Amino acid sequence: MFKKLKHKLTGTEEKKRLTSNIFSLSVLQGANFILPLLTVPYLVRVLGPEYFGLLAFATATIMYFMLITDYGFNLSATRQISIRRDDKDKVNEIFSSVMMIKTALMIISFGLMSLLVFSFEKFSQHWEVYFITFGMVLGQVLFPVWLFQGMERMKYITYLNIGAKAFFTVCIFIFVQEPSDYLLVPLLTAMGFIVAGVWSQYLVRKQFGVQLEWQTIKTIKFQLAEGWHVFFSSMAISLYTISTTFILGLFTNNTVVGYFAAADKIVQAIKGLYQPISQAIYPLIGKKIHEDKQAGLAFIKKTTWIVGTGVLVISAILFLLAEPIVNLLLGEQYQQSILLLKIMAFLPFIIALSNMFGVQTMLNLGYKQAFSRILVVAALLGVGLSFVLVPLYEGLGTAVTLLAIELFVAIVMYIYLKFLKRVKC
Repeated sequence: MFKKLKHKLTGTEEKKRLTSNIFSLSVLQGANFILPLLTVPYLVRVLGPEYFGLLAFATATIMYFMLITDYGFNLSATRQISIRRDDKDKVNEIFSSVMMIKTALMIISFGLMSLLVFSFEKFSQHWEVYFITFGMVLGQVLFPVWLFQGMERMKYITYLNIGAKAFFTVCIFIFVQEPSDYLLVPLLTAMGFIVAGVWSQYLVRKQFGVQLEWQTIKTIKFQLAEGWHVFFSSMAISLYTISTTFILGLFTNNTVVGYFAAADKIVQAIKGLYQPISQAIYPLIGKKIHEDKQAGLAFIKKTTWIVGTGVLVISAILFLLAEPIVNLLLGEQYQQSILLLKIMAFLPFIIALSNMFGVQTMLNLGYKQAFSRILVVAALLGVGLSFVLVPLYEGLGTAVTLLAIELFVAIVMYIYLKFLKRVKC
């Protein structure tokens, strides 16, 4: 039985590479989601709901700038490199163009953040939190995960990412001892991002012989055009994901945000279990569809059933065990987080389906415009619901809004593929 399973996973070079990438990305995602989750039981108790909520609000704010600097390259550049990976000059061109754009966007983002922080009292009274947290943006710009994904060589960055972030996670337990130490949390988190980013740039040169070279306006414009639909879609998604926490913070206080953020951390960790699979199969599906459309669609359908079933089981467990999970991870101080966790328990399952329908299928088939339009409509509905439900029901309104909008996105994408494009999904 073990031999059969091993053959299914590593029987061909393609399967072996895919399995290796999924494993590497799983470990990498663990550094991004599981490691922060390990600090949650400690931080929610040491900092309390107020300071924990402040840090969550600051992170939600900085996430906008992380989205701006990402621009959509995690998908558009990954797909380009997966197709042209054997052309060293082309890979170098793509890498250099993307890094130049991301650096420029980071500088613009820093200026916008500074303007925001010093223009409004809600931000200026804790200005240092936002500037320290912005270090995450620098680290993410330096970390070209899209290059390693496109080359399907994720193992090179897995261990360095874990090493850097695990070290600074341990530092949180050592140095954060009381509420007044709250600034050390974003500082140590940002340092983990930055160190991993610097190391990854070294690996880019050593493993692939790729280095930064000045690019023409033409190549810059091409990359901006390629990533535009994904960027536009990502910003639309943020309006009903990140913005819900942001809007909650505007209408309530740090304590209410703390209760919601604590429950959301658990949900994000569960969602993170699917991310490695999504990142690993995206370039593979793009390559399969490029070579044989029907083979690519068959692979998508099979993967959707496998992934959907697995995430559904996990979501059901999260719903049924919400109370003991909250008591164990967060403590009795966070009883208000139990209902929020139950409402959001099935978000990982719904988002996994919408990812298969949208990112994996629609984008790889070239339905970029339809993909963007669906997310824009969802964003408008999400913001509208937030402004209605959050002032009335606070954190509960935020949780209901997230669930409703994610369900809307998954259903509409399925209808578009199944009935408008007649895609067998």
